[in-house]
Amino acid sequence: MRAPIDGWCAPGFEGVRDAFAANFLERGEVGAGVHVIVEGQVAVDLVGGWVDEARLVPWRHDTLVNMYSVGKAFLALLVLRLVDEQRLHLDQAIGDLWPEFATGGKESATIAHALSHRAGVPAVREVLTDGDLFEWDTMVSAIAGTEAWYRPGDRLVYHTNTYGHLLGEIVRRASGSMPGAQLRAMVEPLDADVWFGVPDDHLHRCAEVIWAPATPVPTFSTFDGLEGDLLLNVLAHFNPPGYSSVGVVNSPEWRAAQIGSTSGHASASGIARIYAGLIEPPGLLSRDLLAEATGPRFTGRCPILDDEITYGFGFQPTTPRRPFGPNRGSFGHFGTGGALGFADPERGVAFGYAMNHVVPRWQSSRNRALVDAVYDCLT
Repeated sequence: MRAPIDGWCAPGFEGVRDAFAANFLERGEVGAGVHVIVEGQVAVDLVGGWVDEARLVPWRHDTLVNMYSVGKAFLALLVLRLVDEQRLHLDQAIGDLWPEFATGGKESATIAHALSHRAGVPAVREVLTDGDLFEWDTMVSAIAGTEAWYRPGDRLVYHTNTYGHLLGEIVRRASGSMPGAQLRAMVEPLDADVWFGVPDDHLHRCAEVIWAPATPVPTFSTFDGLEGDLLLNVLAHFNPPGYSSVGVVNSPEWRAAQIGSTSGHASASGIARIYAGLIEPPGLLSRDLLAEATGPRFTGRCPILDDEITYGFGFQPTTPRRPFGPNRGSFGHFGTGGALGFADPERGVAFGYAMNHVVPRWQSSRNRALVDAVYDCLT
Protein backbone atom coordinates (compact mmCIF):
# COMPACT_ATOMS: atom_id res chain seq x y z
CA MET A 1 0.00 0.00 0.00
CA ARG A 2 1.45 3.35 -1.03
CA ALA A 3 1.78 5.74 1.91
CA PRO A 4 -0.34 8.91 1.75
CA ILE A 5 1.75 12.09 1.80
CA ASP A 6 0.39 15.54 2.57
CA GLY A 7 1.96 18.98 2.79
CA TRP A 8 4.14 21.11 0.59
CA CYS A 9 7.67 22.20 -0.28
CA ALA A 10 8.83 25.62 -1.39
CA PRO A 11 10.15 25.81 -4.98
CA GLY A 12 13.61 24.27 -5.10
CA PHE A 13 12.95 21.86 -2.21
CA GLU A 14 11.17 19.17 -4.21
CA GLY A 15 14.12 16.86 -3.54
CA VAL A 16 13.11 16.67 0.11
CA ARG A 17 9.66 15.43 -0.90
CA ASP A 18 11.33 12.80 -3.07
CA ALA A 19 13.53 11.64 -0.19
CA PHE A 20 10.54 11.61 2.17
CA ALA A 21 8.53 9.47 -0.25
CA ALA A 22 11.49 7.14 -0.74
CA ASN A 23 11.66 6.56 3.03
CA PHE A 24 8.23 4.91 2.80
CA LEU A 25 8.89 3.03 -0.42
CA GLU A 26 12.43 1.85 0.28
CA ARG A 27 13.36 2.29 3.96
CA GLY A 28 10.45 0.94 5.96
CA GLU A 29 8.94 4.19 7.23
CA VAL A 30 5.44 3.78 8.68
CA GLY A 31 4.44 7.30 9.74
CA ALA A 32 6.45 10.52 9.94
CA GLY A 33 6.69 14.25 9.51
CA VAL A 34 9.53 16.53 8.40
CA HIS A 35 9.61 20.30 8.76
CA VAL A 36 12.37 22.66 7.60
CA ILE A 37 12.64 26.40 8.18
CA VAL A 38 15.28 28.39 6.25
CA GLU A 39 16.06 31.98 7.18
CA GLY A 40 12.80 32.25 9.06
CA GLN A 41 10.61 30.90 6.24
CA VAL A 42 9.05 27.45 6.05
CA ALA A 43 10.65 25.54 3.19
CA VAL A 44 9.31 22.04 3.88
CA ASP A 45 6.19 20.90 5.74
CA LEU A 46 5.43 17.26 4.98
CA VAL A 47 3.62 14.44 6.77
CA GLY A 48 2.99 10.93 5.55
CA GLY A 49 2.07 7.38 6.33
CA TRP A 50 0.02 6.16 9.26
CA VAL A 51 -0.21 6.66 13.01
CA ASP A 52 -0.92 2.96 13.66
CA GLU A 53 0.77 -0.35 12.89
CA ALA A 54 -2.40 -1.56 11.12
CA ARG A 55 -1.97 1.36 8.68
CA LEU A 56 -5.56 2.51 8.92
CA VAL A 57 -5.27 6.09 10.23
CA PRO A 58 -3.26 8.64 8.20
CA TRP A 59 -0.59 10.82 9.84
CA ARG A 60 -1.80 14.39 10.16
CA HIS A 61 -0.04 17.72 10.61
CA ASP A 62 -1.19 17.80 14.23
CA THR A 63 -0.06 14.22 15.02
CA LEU A 64 2.15 13.96 18.09
CA VAL A 65 4.72 11.20 18.58
CA ASN A 66 7.25 10.23 21.21
CA MET A 67 10.45 12.11 20.33
CA TYR A 68 12.68 10.29 22.84
CA SER A 69 16.07 12.00 23.35
CA VAL A 70 15.26 14.91 21.06
CA GLY A 71 13.57 16.18 24.21
CA LYS A 72 16.84 16.23 26.17
CA ALA A 73 17.93 19.39 24.36
CA PHE A 74 14.61 21.08 25.14
CA LEU A 75 14.84 20.09 28.80
CA ALA A 76 18.39 21.47 28.91
CA LEU A 77 17.07 24.63 27.27
CA LEU A 78 14.68 25.14 30.19
CA VAL A 79 17.64 24.99 32.59
CA LEU A 80 19.74 27.28 30.40
CA ARG A 81 16.98 29.88 30.29
CA LEU A 82 17.00 29.89 34.10
CA VAL A 83 20.77 30.48 33.88
CA ASP A 84 20.14 33.38 31.50
CA GLU A 85 17.68 34.79 34.03
CA GLN A 86 20.34 34.39 36.76
CA ARG A 87 18.04 32.11 38.72
CA LEU A 88 20.70 29.39 38.32
CA HIS A 89 24.45 29.39 37.65
CA LEU A 90 26.40 26.80 35.70
CA ASP A 91 28.94 26.34 38.50
CA GLN A 92 26.28 26.17 41.20
CA ALA A 93 26.10 22.95 43.22
CA ILE A 94 22.92 20.97 42.59
CA GLY A 95 22.69 20.53 46.35
CA ASP A 96 22.23 24.29 46.80
CA LEU A 97 18.64 24.00 45.56
CA TRP A 98 18.15 20.25 46.08
CA PRO A 99 19.79 19.43 49.44
CA GLU A 100 18.73 15.78 49.37
CA PHE A 101 20.91 15.28 46.28
CA ALA A 102 24.14 16.27 48.05
CA THR A 103 24.96 12.81 49.41
CA GLY A 104 26.82 9.68 48.35
CA GLY A 105 29.70 11.43 46.61
CA LYS A 106 27.45 13.84 44.69
CA GLU A 107 28.14 16.87 46.85
CA SER A 108 30.37 18.45 44.19
CA ALA A 109 27.96 17.90 41.28
CA THR A 110 27.02 21.18 39.57
CA ILE A 111 24.37 22.40 37.15
CA ALA A 112 27.02 22.23 34.43
CA HIS A 113 27.73 18.59 35.29
CA ALA A 114 24.03 17.77 35.08
CA LEU A 115 23.60 19.49 31.70
CA SER A 116 26.61 17.71 30.17
CA HIS A 117 26.03 14.14 31.38
CA ARG A 118 28.81 14.30 33.97
CA ALA A 119 26.77 14.37 37.21
CA GLY A 120 27.56 10.78 38.19
CA VAL A 121 24.01 9.38 38.29
CA PRO A 122 23.31 7.76 34.89
CA ALA A 123 21.38 4.99 36.68
CA VAL A 124 19.41 4.45 39.88
CA ARG A 125 20.79 1.77 42.21
CA GLU A 126 17.57 1.09 44.14
CA VAL A 127 15.43 -1.44 42.27
CA LEU A 128 12.21 0.27 41.17
CA THR A 129 8.94 -0.73 39.53
CA ASP A 130 6.91 0.76 36.71
CA GLY A 131 4.51 1.97 39.37
CA ASP A 132 7.39 4.04 40.73
CA LEU A 133 8.18 5.33 37.23
CA PHE A 134 5.03 7.44 37.15
CA GLU A 135 5.52 8.90 40.63
CA TRP A 136 7.73 11.99 40.27
CA ASP A 137 8.67 12.29 43.94
CA THR A 138 9.58 8.60 44.14
CA MET A 139 11.89 8.86 41.13
CA VAL A 140 13.69 12.02 42.18
CA SER A 141 14.11 10.68 45.72
CA ALA A 142 15.69 7.50 44.31
CA ILE A 143 18.10 9.56 42.18
CA ALA A 144 18.98 11.78 45.13
CA GLY A 145 19.64 8.70 47.24
CA THR A 146 21.82 6.96 44.65
CA GLU A 147 25.51 6.81 45.43
CA ALA A 148 27.54 8.39 42.62
CA TRP A 149 28.82 5.88 40.07
CA TYR A 150 31.93 8.06 39.66
CA ARG A 151 33.07 11.44 40.92
CA PRO A 152 31.03 14.18 39.23
CA GLY A 153 32.98 15.75 36.39
CA ASP A 154 35.38 12.82 35.97
CA ARG A 155 33.52 11.01 33.17
CA LEU A 156 31.06 11.82 30.42
CA VAL A 157 28.45 9.06 30.74
CA TYR A 158 25.17 9.49 28.89
CA HIS A 159 22.32 9.86 31.39
CA THR A 160 19.92 7.99 29.11
CA ASN A 161 16.82 8.30 31.27
CA THR A 162 17.83 9.85 34.61
CA TYR A 163 18.54 13.08 32.70
CA GLY A 164 14.79 13.64 32.61
CA HIS A 165 14.28 13.51 36.36
CA LEU A 166 17.64 15.10 37.22
CA LEU A 167 17.16 18.22 35.07
CA GLY A 168 13.42 18.16 35.56
CA GLU A 169 13.82 18.42 39.32
CA ILE A 170 16.38 21.20 38.91
CA VAL A 171 13.79 23.08 36.84
CA ARG A 172 11.09 22.41 39.42
CA ARG A 173 13.24 23.53 42.36
CA ALA A 174 14.48 26.68 40.61
CA SER A 175 11.21 27.78 38.99
CA GLY A 176 8.55 26.38 41.30
CA SER A 177 6.76 24.52 38.50
CA MET A 178 7.14 21.19 36.72
CA PRO A 179 9.13 20.98 33.47
CA GLY A 180 5.97 20.45 31.42
CA ALA A 181 4.57 23.81 32.52
CA GLN A 182 7.88 25.55 31.88
CA LEU A 183 8.08 24.01 28.41
CA ARG A 184 4.58 25.18 27.51
CA ALA A 185 5.37 28.72 28.64
CA MET A 186 8.42 28.71 26.35
CA VAL A 187 6.85 27.15 23.24
CA GLU A 188 3.40 28.74 23.13
CA PRO A 189 4.72 32.05 21.68
CA LEU A 190 6.44 29.94 19.00
CA ASP A 191 3.26 27.97 18.25
CA ALA A 192 5.42 24.87 18.73
CA ASP A 193 3.48 21.64 19.35
CA VAL A 194 5.90 20.08 21.89
CA TRP A 195 4.96 18.55 25.24
CA PHE A 196 6.45 17.08 28.39
CA GLY A 197 3.25 15.41 29.55
CA VAL A 198 0.49 15.22 26.96
CA PRO A 199 -2.82 16.43 28.46
CA ASP A 200 -5.81 14.09 28.39
CA ASP A 201 -7.59 16.16 25.75
CA HIS A 202 -4.63 15.81 23.37
CA LEU A 203 -3.97 12.08 23.80
CA HIS A 204 -6.08 11.26 20.73
CA ARG A 205 -3.44 12.98 18.59
CA CYS A 206 -0.64 10.60 19.64
CA ALA A 207 0.78 8.12 17.14
CA GLU A 208 1.41 4.52 18.09
CA VAL A 209 5.13 3.79 18.52
CA ILE A 210 6.20 0.62 16.71
CA TRP A 211 9.45 -1.01 17.82
CA ALA A 212 11.40 -2.99 15.23
CA PRO A 213 12.30 -5.50 16.37
CA ALA A 214 10.09 -5.65 19.44
CA THR A 215 12.06 -5.28 22.69
CA PRO A 216 11.18 -7.74 25.48
CA VAL A 217 10.35 -6.35 28.89
CA PRO A 218 13.23 -7.31 31.23
CA THR A 219 12.75 -8.91 34.61
CA PHE A 220 14.59 -7.97 37.79
CA SER A 221 16.60 -11.21 37.54
CA THR A 222 18.36 -9.51 34.60
CA PHE A 223 20.39 -7.56 37.17
CA ASP A 224 21.62 -10.64 39.07
CA GLY A 225 25.37 -11.16 38.92
CA LEU A 226 26.04 -7.99 36.94
CA GLU A 227 28.67 -5.49 38.00
CA GLY A 228 30.68 -2.49 36.83
CA ASP A 229 29.76 -0.79 33.56
CA LEU A 230 27.56 -3.73 32.54
CA LEU A 231 25.39 -3.29 35.64
CA LEU A 232 25.39 0.47 35.07
CA ASN A 233 24.18 0.01 31.50
CA VAL A 234 21.36 -2.38 32.35
CA LEU A 235 20.12 -0.28 35.27
CA ALA A 236 20.34 2.90 33.18
CA HIS A 237 17.98 1.45 30.59
CA PHE A 238 15.71 -0.86 32.62
CA ASN A 239 15.39 0.38 36.19
CA PRO A 240 12.44 0.90 36.39
CA PRO A 241 11.74 -1.73 33.70
CA GLY A 242 9.89 0.78 31.51
CA TYR A 243 12.36 3.67 31.93
CA SER A 244 13.33 3.46 28.25
CA SER A 245 9.60 3.13 27.34
CA VAL A 246 9.69 -0.67 26.84
CA GLY A 247 6.30 -2.15 27.66
CA VAL A 248 4.68 1.19 28.49
CA VAL A 249 5.32 3.40 25.47
CA ASN A 250 1.79 3.62 24.09
CA SER A 251 0.05 3.86 27.44
CA PRO A 252 -1.74 7.03 28.62
CA GLU A 253 0.52 7.04 31.70
CA TRP A 254 3.67 7.19 29.57
CA ARG A 255 2.33 9.90 27.31
CA ALA A 256 1.30 11.97 30.34
CA ALA A 257 4.65 11.55 32.11
CA GLN A 258 6.96 14.57 32.26
CA ILE A 259 10.19 12.62 31.69
CA GLY A 260 11.87 15.11 29.35
CA SER A 261 14.72 12.75 28.52
CA THR A 262 12.50 10.06 27.08
CA SER A 263 8.71 10.52 27.08
CA GLY A 264 8.32 13.93 25.43
CA HIS A 265 5.95 14.19 22.46
CA ALA A 266 6.04 16.56 19.52
CA SER A 267 5.23 17.17 15.90
CA ALA A 268 8.06 17.66 13.42
CA SER A 269 7.02 21.28 12.99
CA GLY A 270 7.14 21.83 16.75
CA ILE A 271 10.70 20.54 16.92
CA ALA A 272 11.82 22.76 14.04
CA ARG A 273 10.15 25.85 15.50
CA ILE A 274 12.10 25.55 18.75
CA TYR A 275 15.38 25.37 16.82
CA ALA A 276 14.31 28.34 14.71
CA GLY A 277 13.60 30.15 17.96
CA LEU A 278 17.18 29.54 19.03
CA ILE A 279 18.84 31.03 15.94
CA GLU A 280 16.35 33.75 14.94
CA PRO A 281 16.19 37.06 16.84
CA PRO A 282 15.40 37.74 19.59
CA GLY A 283 16.41 34.18 20.42
CA LEU A 284 15.41 31.82 23.21
CA LEU A 285 18.88 32.19 24.75
CA SER A 286 21.42 34.98 24.92
CA ARG A 287 24.00 34.75 22.15
CA ASP A 288 26.94 34.01 24.46
CA LEU A 289 25.18 31.30 26.42
CA LEU A 290 23.89 29.68 23.22
CA ALA A 291 27.45 29.52 21.89
CA GLU A 292 28.69 28.03 25.15
CA ALA A 293 25.90 25.46 25.29
CA THR A 294 26.11 24.25 21.69
CA GLY A 295 29.88 24.03 21.14
CA PRO A 296 32.00 20.87 21.62
CA ARG A 297 32.84 21.22 25.33
CA PHE A 298 33.27 17.66 26.55
CA THR A 299 34.33 14.44 24.80
CA GLY A 300 34.73 10.97 26.24
CA ARG A 301 34.23 7.26 25.75
CA CYS A 302 30.74 6.48 27.05
CA PRO A 303 30.01 3.01 28.49
CA ILE A 304 26.27 3.51 27.94
CA LEU A 305 26.55 4.18 24.20
CA ASP A 306 29.78 2.18 23.76
CA ASP A 307 31.18 5.03 21.70
CA GLU A 308 33.02 8.32 21.98
CA ILE A 309 30.53 11.15 22.37
CA THR A 310 30.80 14.93 22.40
CA TYR A 311 28.50 17.33 24.23
CA GLY A 312 27.97 20.94 25.05
CA PHE A 313 25.46 21.82 27.75
CA GLY A 314 22.53 19.65 26.73
CA PHE A 315 23.12 19.94 22.99
CA GLN A 316 25.13 17.71 20.67
CA PRO A 317 27.45 19.67 18.39
CA THR A 318 27.85 18.24 14.92
CA THR A 319 30.69 15.70 14.74
CA PRO A 320 31.94 13.27 12.06
CA ARG A 321 30.35 10.38 14.01
CA ARG A 322 27.01 12.13 14.53
CA PRO A 323 26.70 14.84 11.87
CA PHE A 324 23.80 17.17 11.32
CA GLY A 325 24.38 19.47 8.36
CA PRO A 326 27.78 19.93 6.70
CA ASN A 327 28.57 23.21 8.46
CA ARG A 328 30.54 23.66 11.65
CA GLY A 329 28.44 25.24 14.33
CA SER A 330 25.40 23.05 13.68
CA PHE A 331 23.88 21.63 16.86
CA GLY A 332 20.90 19.59 17.94
CA HIS A 333 19.94 16.20 19.31
CA PHE A 334 19.05 12.80 17.91
CA GLY A 335 16.41 10.55 19.47
CA THR A 336 15.91 6.80 19.62
CA GLY A 337 14.85 5.44 16.26
CA GLY A 338 16.06 8.45 14.30
CA ALA A 339 13.94 11.37 15.50
CA LEU A 340 15.96 14.55 15.02
CA GLY A 341 16.02 18.25 15.65
CA PHE A 342 18.88 20.59 14.80
CA ALA A 343 19.86 24.08 13.78
CA ASP A 344 22.53 25.29 11.37
CA PRO A 345 23.16 28.97 12.17
CA GLU A 346 25.46 29.43 9.17
CA ARG A 347 22.69 28.60 6.69
CA GLY A 348 19.77 29.65 8.88
CA VAL A 349 18.34 26.11 8.87
CA ALA A 350 16.04 24.69 11.55
CA PHE A 351 15.10 21.03 11.03
CA GLY A 352 12.56 18.72 12.68
CA TYR A 353 11.83 15.06 11.94
CA ALA A 354 9.61 12.75 13.98
CA MET A 355 8.42 9.22 13.22
CA ASN A 356 6.78 6.22 14.87
CA HIS A 357 8.71 3.23 13.46
CA VAL A 358 11.63 2.91 15.87
CA VAL A 359 14.81 1.29 14.59
CA PRO A 360 17.81 0.82 16.91
CA ARG A 361 19.92 3.79 18.02
CA TRP A 362 19.78 7.37 16.82
CA GLN A 363 20.98 7.61 13.27
CA SER A 364 19.14 5.99 10.40
CA SER A 365 19.09 5.94 6.63
CA ARG A 366 15.79 7.83 6.84
CA ASN A 367 16.95 10.92 8.72
CA ARG A 368 20.22 10.93 6.77
CA ALA A 369 18.35 10.94 3.45
CA LEU A 370 16.22 13.90 4.54
CA VAL A 371 19.13 15.96 5.86
CA ASP A 372 21.19 15.28 2.72
CA ALA A 373 18.24 16.26 0.54
CA VAL A 374 17.84 19.58 2.38
CA TYR A 375 21.45 20.53 1.73
CA ASP A 376 21.33 19.31 -1.87
CA CYS A 377 18.45 21.74 -2.35
CA LEU A 378 20.41 24.56 -0.72
CA THR A 379 23.44 24.24 -3.00
